[in-house]
Amino acid sequence: MDLVNISIPAAGLYAILGYAVVFFGLVLLMIVMMVMGKIMHKDAPKAAAAAPVTAAPAPVREAPKAPGTAGELKLYDTDPRDAAMIMAIVADTMKKPLNELRFISIREVKER
Repeated sequence: MDLVNISIPAAGLYAILGYAVVFFGLVLLMIVMMVMGKIMHKDAPKAAAAAPVTAAPAPVREAPKAPGTAGELKLYDTDPRDAAMIMAIVADTMKKPLNELRFISIREVKER
């Protein structure tokens, strides 16, 4: 068997067999996942039925603002994580606590 000078029909057969093996493996994996899901969730209905029914929770109040906060911050084209890092760097550079600084908005400046 010469795998360097392979004929087109033989290459097609090998490709189809390769696809069949991969598809069969995926089907087996799907079956295993379904069986594991059924095993893991067989206790779930019993636990849900045993839980007592309680009254609806009270509406959630807005959390009070921390002392020293200075209102809303508007972000323009800026990721919240990046804005938090910028605010921390400014506070560290100015040697002031973050709650004593007021940031009104943060905008990303894009270079042309």
